[in-house]
Amino acid sequence: MEILSTIFSLFLFVLPILASSSQSQVYIVYFGEHKGDKKLHEIEEYHHSYLASVKETEEEARVSMLYSYKHSINGFAATLTPTQASKLSELEEVVSVFPSHPRKHKMHTTRSWEFVGLEEGIKQQLHMHMDKSEALLTRAKYGRNVIVGVLDSGFWPESKSYGDEDMGPIPKSWKGICQEGDAFNSSHCNRKVVGARYYVKGYESYYGPLNRTVDCLSPRDKDGHGTHTSSTVGGRTVPDAAFMGSLAQGTASGGAPLVHLAIYKVCWGIPGKDKVNGNTCFEADMLAAMDDAINDGVHVLSISIGTTTPVKYHEDGISIGALHAVKKGIVVACSAGNYGPQPGTLSNPAPWVITVGASSLDRKFSAPVVLGNGLIVEGETITTYRLDNISYPLVYAGEITIPNVTRELSGQCLPNSLSSEKANGKIVFCFRGNGTRVGKGMEVKRAGGIGYILGNAKGQGEEIVADPHVLPATSVGEHEAMKIYKYIKSTKFPVAKILPAATVVGTSPAPFMASFTSRGPNVVDPTILKPDITAPGLNILAAWSGADSPSKLASDDRIVEWNIYSGTSMSCPHVAAAAALLKAIHPTWSSAAIRSSLMTTAGLENNNGTLITDAMGNPANPFQYGAGHLQPTKAADPGLVYDTSYTDYLTYLCSIGMPGFDSSFKCPKVLPKTNDLNTPSLAISKLNGSLTVTRTVTNVGHPGKTSYFASVKPPMGYRVKISPSILIFKHKGQKKSFKITVEKERDVIQGVSAQEYEFGWLSWFDGVHTVRSPMVVSSA
Repeated sequence: MEILSTIFSLFLFVLPILASSSQSQVYIVYFGEHKGDKKLHEIEEYHHSYLASVKETEEEARVSMLYSYKHSINGFAATLTPTQASKLSELEEVVSVFPSHPRKHKMHTTRSWEFVGLEEGIKQQLHMHMDKSEALLTRAKYGRNVIVGVLDSGFWPESKSYGDEDMGPIPKSWKGICQEGDAFNSSHCNRKVVGARYYVKGYESYYGPLNRTVDCLSPRDKDGHGTHTSSTVGGRTVPDAAFMGSLAQGTASGGAPLVHLAIYKVCWGIPGKDKVNGNTCFEADMLAAMDDAINDGVHVLSISIGTTTPVKYHEDGISIGALHAVKKGIVVACSAGNYGPQPGTLSNPAPWVITVGASSLDRKFSAPVVLGNGLIVEGETITTYRLDNISYPLVYAGEITIPNVTRELSGQCLPNSLSSEKANGKIVFCFRGNGTRVGKGMEVKRAGGIGYILGNAKGQGEEIVADPHVLPATSVGEHEAMKIYKYIKSTKFPVAKILPAATVVGTSPAPFMASFTSRGPNVVDPTILKPDITAPGLNILAAWSGADSPSKLASDDRIVEWNIYSGTSMSCPHVAAAAALLKAIHPTWSSAAIRSSLMTTAGLENNNGTLITDAMGNPANPFQYGAGHLQPTKAADPGLVYDTSYTDYLTYLCSIGMPGFDSSFKCPKVLPKTNDLNTPSLAISKLNGSLTVTRTVTNVGHPGKTSYFASVKPPMGYRVKISPSILIFKHKGQKKSFKITVEKERDVIQGVSAQEYEFGWLSWFDGVHTVRSPMVVSSA
């Protein structure tokens, strides 16, 4: 679906029992960490007492409570008026009170795992010859005994991705449940999907009761998004998978095919909207799911959900839940969002989560256009509808729009914009922009068009999101779109034919950064570099819901087992799967150590041996890809890790003026610099003169004596000094600290604005391991 930037207006659900019902909405009241001195029922009564203090009656207080977060997260969600919320926020023991905003799914496999280097292990699982006996999947036992929790729109239990043949027993540590509901019972859980729950109270307080003809009041996924993400993490190995039986053929597999999955349905259809516009997920529901997931015993959380605008940590349900998860050693991977290429747009900016951007594969679905002048224009599609191998009249949408369509929108094939008389029997050429890509095709079909070509608009580059259109169609990049446009304008009777789609593997350059992937800098705290890493997120094949069409249009009645989808929602589960494999190999590693190992081993080059670019072919940078492109096989042996504890994160929160997340923790009298948080990256903004920061690395590589040597590629216009420049370790597990001093050069660089960020790299090398960290510096 086209990347939209619409922010929903807030509809206030009326609760007649409330004194000021017209102003009431769901708020989250957050107290921080539990002290551990109360039983579960006592915690709930404790929360009710606070709610009762601002309500007129005890009954009103109990009815208005949606959730009591009582396992790891200390807080509750309830309907409050702004005045009531304000009174609670003034209490000393309350960390924050914030509305339960909706978060929208944004477009935030058979090839992707091979592309990132896991093909050897998958081949071995299929009993094929393999030379490398120590492949990552083999060492990790394919993720066996690791439980990955997925917050999303549920799952489709009938998919082959969720079979439990040859799965090991459910880990004894698992404490979750299989919650029954519409078209779902306990038999739909098994040794693969060990638990499933759903959370809808926040949604229903906003929209009213769930329309159960649109969605199931159960963990069953009628959307497809949750099935796609969870099968990408840990779907079983399924041979002969393909989209519509012909495209992206091969063996489908999750990155960790023997992990156990725990499904937490927190996202639901938007009333009155096509599913193509995405699902919505509420803070109150997500926080309840995360509180349960932590208590249930998951080891990794995959969350392909984000906000339309960045939110401060203490008002961000995912950040709050993730901090409590990290305390328990749970790795949390989150999508960066799909609001690129604009800067400062990424979601999930907290330093304790792995924030994932989206990049491409080395695969395309070629469907060229042959113009009447003989020119062949490269295009891509995953539609399986075909035209006869003849030329048809070709027309530009801007020339056949009805009179009341504005000039700015006339070429975009928006709903009810095309003249049926002028479109009938023709191939219609449209530009991207407003509306959805598949919706534009539906408009061409409505108007009687026989085919459809979608062209990237200026600035969208050559990235193509392949779509399952409802008529013969293809999509072309910006340069190719202009060739078609100029051809139409150059001749009186333009014609074209669209060739059938074919899968092409080995394309280059790959990866490149998707234009939709959200960018840094981190506007919540510019001293924390985000995103952390990038992974495949463009045109990814994975399992799909049997209750939704591949285009997600209500008028599309096609049913598929596998669908090709794009977004940082797709890249996030790739990293979650890699984290699960690392958790299997290194069960004692902290979430920060796993995050560090993934980041410091990430790649910077494409398959041409040159640096990763954006969709326009320009050099990409850490605001797009973080530390680089996922290389999970290298992450298993990173050499050194930058470890960070829960206490370190609390100290960091003190340093940025957000204390109180844990009442048992007292902020130190002398606060460290925010830049001193021990992350495997460095971001400095508003540098005046010089700044020295400290980092600490832990040797997880060579068991004996080993030496690491520092090398630096400084950001342009800055000097960087590492002290000491040699780190000598005597044994595994030993820690060593070093200082990084960054100083602005006095000379003014021609053409470089003081407000621009510059990028560099710090690496440690021992002859075997290269431990690389990105640096981002600005003087303004």
